[in-house]
Amino acid sequence: MLYSVEYRRFYLQDLESIVVWRSRAWVWRMIIPGALFVLLDVAFSQWVNLETGAVFGGIGFAWVLLELVLGPTAKSRIRTTGASVELPLVARARRARKVLAKIDTAVRAARGESPQQAGPATSPESVKPPAQTNSGGSATPIPIADATQTNGS
Repeated sequence: MLYSVEYRRFYLQDLESIVVWRSRAWVWRMIIPGALFVLLDVAFSQWVNLETGAVFGGIGFAWVLLELVLGPTAKSRIRTTGASVELPLVARARRARKVLAKIDTAVRAARGESPQQAGPATSPESVKPPAQTNSGGSATPIPIADATQTNGS
């Protein structure tokens, strides 16, 4: 069996923003299999026996319960200076805060910022631009929290 691998390389200094949102497909992932198992429950309860129908009803109930416990699925988009790409960064919205916090820490470390400057991304006023460390004439990198203000869109 042949397969192909596609990958993209992102440099932490070029990262402008990461957006994570809840996917609408989560509701359908819960409703469609749940309804299918309920229909199988009713059909097998009438045509075969009650125990067989109860098995399918239990599976449907467990499926819906598992989806509720795991929470909504998520989609994400990474925006750098050269591209904007939708990537499956996290599978569920619930893990997004942890993953984004780790990425934020890595970006700040790559840009030479101290961890004390790290604040919540919702308050860009508390984040200060880092001091320029490049000997080249390039512009000072912008923190993730400030990227939406200078983005122009």
